[in-house]
Amino acid sequence: MRKLHLFLSVFLLTVITGFAQRSGQQDFDPERLQAARIAFITSRLELSPDQAEKFWPIYNAYTEKRETNLKEMAGLYPRRDAPSLSEQEAKKALEKRFAIQRKMIDEEEKFVKQVSEVISYPQIMKLNGIARDFTRMIYQRNRQRRSSDN
Repeated sequence: MRKLHLFLSVFLLTVITGFAQRSGQQDFDPERLQAARIAFITSRLELSPDQAEKFWPIYNAYTEKRETNLKEMAGLYPRRDAPSLSEQEAKKALEKRFAIQRKMIDEEEKFVKQVSEVISYPQIMKLNGIARDFTRMIYQRNRQRRSSDN
């Protein structure tokens, strides 16, 4: 178990260092980013290899649905068009947003039920914070890279 955590930590540091060294390149490698995210979350949740094998397909499916819903919500009413919406259009957009939010809650409940068969409830509670930590870390590294490029 310790060897797995050591391996994941070294792998994560290698991938993140690779991101940091790519100064001057505007594009990013989604596969490397995904590998870093998997290593980061797996390490922080202390998933066993068996748990990780079962966890990631469930988590990836949930994340994909969530991102689709968030994009749909964002596309409902662009901010620059909000002042020009009629009362009825604004009401419809808000009703649609609430429907999407209810759908997201239903999907999250389904996700928790599925994933609770693989990981513990305390691990589930930590998951959202860990995912945010990873995103924050990537943003900080990109910001540092951009500031060092200037």
